[in-house]
Amino acid sequence: MKKVCIIFLLSIIISLTAYGFSSRQVWQSATQNDTSGYLRIHVRADSNDEDAQAIKYQVRDGIVEYLTPLVAQYDTKEQALIGIRQHLSKIEKVAESILCKNGFAYGATVRLEKETFPTRVYGEYTLPAGEYTALIVRLGSGKGDNWWCVIYPPLCFTAPTGQNVIYKSKIAEIIRRWKNG
Repeated sequence: MKKVCIIFLLSIIISLTAYGFSSRQVWQSATQNDTSGYLRIHVRADSNDEDAQAIKYQVRDGIVEYLTPLVAQYDTKEQALIGIRQHLSKIEKVAESILCKNGFAYGATVRLEKETFPTRVYGEYTLPAGEYTALIVRLGSGKGDNWWCVIYPPLCFTAPTGQNVIYKSKIAEIIRRWKNG
């Protein structure tokens, strides 16, 4: 029985090590100018007027709040693309609802497409300039300054400040199931 437990625990440790290495590989691929593993988001304001810029951030916050639980489910960029594609009309409704609620008559359009981005640093990670698949959110004419980030792997999608976040341990769940089962 002890041998089985030791083999089981070693298997978990090896699996977690491999997972950690593969996650690092995604980020390292960016430094090698490989943009294929990323899904970005780009919110374009109607104009550079103060009100248009302010509503851009409100729309961004609403979309991030909507997407956060979805993004948490995805293990690959392909899964993220499928999930986002299935929710395009809902994402657009989130944006339009925020615009309408705040008295903006122009609408929003949302689509997935390839777009060129400049080099961008996110904390310890640097994404090189290049062409990325992106969720484009265009508010009104979309001619104002914009905001962008990364949907997958998630860099912008974390619990908002002030909310309780529950962290789960995969290892603890596996051990709990093993003990009970």
